[in-house]
Amino acid sequence: MIAAPRELRASLPAELRGMRRDGARLCVVDRATSRIRHTTVARLGEHLAPGDLLVVNSSRTLPAALLVDRDGAQPVQLRPGALRDGEWDALAVEIAPPHRNIPLTSGEILRAPAGLRLRVLEPRGDAPLLWRMAVVSGDPVRTLLSDGEPIRYSYVPLPVPLEHYQTVYAGIPGSVETPSAGRHLTWELLGELRRYGVDVTDIVLHCGLSSFQDDEVDQQKPLIEEHFEVSQAAAARINRAARVIAVGTSVIRTLETAVDEAGAVHPMSGWTRLVVTPRTRLRVVDALLTGLHEPPATHLDMLGALLDRRLLERAYVEVRERGYLWHEFGDAMLIL
Repeated sequence: MIAAPRELRASLPAELRGMRRDGARLCVVDRATSRIRHTTVARLGEHLAPGDLLVVNSSRTLPAALLVDRDGAQPVQLRPGALRDGEWDALAVEIAPPHRNIPLTSGEILRAPAGLRLRVLEPRGDAPLLWRMAVVSGDPVRTLLSDGEPIRYSYVPLPVPLEHYQTVYAGIPGSVETPSAGRHLTWELLGELRRYGVDVTDIVLHCGLSSFQDDEVDQQKPLIEEHFEVSQAAAARINRAARVIAVGTSVIRTLETAVDEAGAVHPMSGWTRLVVTPRTRLRVVDALLTGLHEPPATHLDMLGALLDRRLLERAYVEVRERGYLWHEFGDAMLIL
């Protein structure tokens, strides 16, 4: 599968391009018939049925790119891949594009605003370019909220306000990059789906980094652990649903972590290391609403667990020919 042309990489969200969020284009891929149709997210309900359950990820996106000072060296931008109590695993990159990785020194202290101090421990052996860091003082999340900015890549050349990285139902802050599939959903659309008999519930998975800012490392497709939570109420609704439609690959990763061999989802929380590939047998998820992803993204491997690669490639050829937009501010695909 080939990458999207530069002009198809969305640089602004729909609402800053004069559209509604649910005005994004939607490619509908029917696995049973191999039929591919084109519509908009606003008409999502035409492809769902009473008894279906949309499962969304209600994690709130943090402004997770943080400028920090180093003793006797140039400042760096930190991009945390995992936030734990008292510890970070983070990239250290240049403060300006193209944000190349910068080596740190074990033992050095990094200083951020609001009194946050981090001690560099060591490189993380199983995740290239991530550095383990201990929180010496300060509140990491509060510091990000007050002094961080959203992580963005070269196809988003100008800053976009944090509100545009949030889903309308975002709750607990913790994602360092947005659960972007749910960005298309509006309260009006969700209300319309409920009136039609489509239920909605939420899980939480705090999304990590989508890129390590290094082509060779990204080709290896490292996927580090992410923190998740499935409530008792959500598990009960999922287990009685006629059909489970995941909104985003983060929901697939969560539900397929929380399911047992018999196909029942259990309430739980923790860190998931599950890697979903085309060889994975999905036990919970029946369908998926997702964005458009470029290789070597692990999201594409997850799609392979749902549908045949040839059908997926056909769909991607069609959306490319029709000028669909890629990435977190782009268009959408529904796999049924």
